[in-house]
Amino acid sequence: MNATTLISKIWNFCHTLRDDGVGYGDYLEQLTFLLFLKMAHEQKTLNPFESVDVGIPAGYDWESLIVLKGAELEEHYLKVLNKLGTMSGMLGAIFFKAQNKIQDPAKLHRLVSLINEDTWSGIGADVKGDMYEGLLQKNAEDTKSGAGQYFTPRPVIDAIVECVRPKPMKTIADPACGTGGFFLGAHKYLLSQKLDNKQAEFLKEKTFFGNEIVASTRRLCLMNLYLHNVGHLTDEPHIARADALISEPSVKVDYVLANPPFGKKSSMTLTNEEGEEDKESLTYERPDFWVTTSNKQLNFLQHIVSMLKADGKAAVVLPDNVLFEGGVGERVRKKLLTGCDVHTILRLPTGIFYANGVKANVIFFDNKPKSEQIQTKGIWFYDLRTNKRFTLKTRQLRKADLDDFIKCYNPENRFERQETERFKYFSFDEIIARDKTSLDIFWLKDNSLDNLDDLPSPDVLQQEIIEHLEAALDAFKSVSLSLKN
Repeated sequence: MNATTLISKIWNFCHTLRDDGVGYGDYLEQLTFLLFLKMAHEQKTLNPFESVDVGIPAGYDWESLIVLKGAELEEHYLKVLNKLGTMSGMLGAIFFKAQNKIQDPAKLHRLVSLINEDTWSGIGADVKGDMYEGLLQKNAEDTKSGAGQYFTPRPVIDAIVECVRPKPMKTIADPACGTGGFFLGAHKYLLSQKLDNKQAEFLKEKTFFGNEIVASTRRLCLMNLYLHNVGHLTDEPHIARADALISEPSVKVDYVLANPPFGKKSSMTLTNEEGEEDKESLTYERPDFWVTTSNKQLNFLQHIVSMLKADGKAAVVLPDNVLFEGGVGERVRKKLLTGCDVHTILRLPTGIFYANGVKANVIFFDNKPKSEQIQTKGIWFYDLRTNKRFTLKTRQLRKADLDDFIKCYNPENRFERQETERFKYFSFDEIIARDKTSLDIFWLKDNSLDNLDDLPSPDVLQQEIIEHLEAALDAFKSVSLSLKN
């Protein structure tokens, strides 16, 4: 059975549940709970010589569900979710605060039966993983669910990994890992390197470390990794359910690949005596941070630098305002340029993220040991935005659209590069002389401003107008924030 067949089989049932108000994300969660139980059952019973007991208490396992129907099934399923959510390790992490969102017992029984039809342990990790990734992408495409904020376009991830080229036996972290896209991009690349047994074991058990503060997203990440043969059901997960920005990292890593949240304000929700909820902006007082600010994007950038070993490497997706903001933004950029070798910036096109109006970049930099010398000698910029048009529906970004960037990046030896129309080098002196040390650099002429005979379709124009207005609003907010700080 291939991934396409599995996705079709599992996903088609969701359409039936939609009539009962069960959204894509809720369905994917229920699928995760039941799939976990089924696979745990198979690991314990199918091969007595390699039996694995993940600690599911008797009476709360898969066998206890498949024999029930109707109200009995619904009642017992709820008990199973509540019980397993109190357990430790991977088990408790998957079922933390789990709820039953399928209110029709007949449809719950149908989903249990659907999962029971297949022996999941006999399906290859590539097929199971691709199936789950496909479901996550379908969920991200449902804009109403908001799941798109946790989903980085896969062509962007693949291009980043191909440029960074992580090495075996090295650690990789993502402090806002969402559903684990960067981990799996790196995992796929490392598997292609023909690993020996020691390297393969390290990849499975010790390579990836992350944070995801949203419990439901974290469980999807854990399941996504497990289906790709990363981690063990009996281990403590390496994906922490905690705010990565609260404290200094406990361990240093070799690589950070990340797409932190685009929202600028870090906040926590407080409930007052009247039961009303207020959001309070957070600032993080950390001795390892260069500046104290409530700007979440700048805090994540500082945190990522603090996570790296002295020779660690990072590739981080960040919105435009991080490149040009004054005040604390300028101070953070100067510190980054001084203490790290910021060598490449990829200006991403609009229309590739599920959030409207996002203008983002990938910043590649290498950490360096503390030194009095300025580490950034110059930065190469690749403009994939000017005269490029993409939409999520009619012209999706493909891996082939990034092939020229990868060629220009020259992963085999980035110190041997050549300028092209879209790839330009700017020295440190040129950059530091710019107003506010702005990294918001562009040089290509926008042909759409002159060529009226080649305008995009009305729906694309409408989307571009919305994106420009939202970007302008973000710019005004950035100015206001910098003035306050």
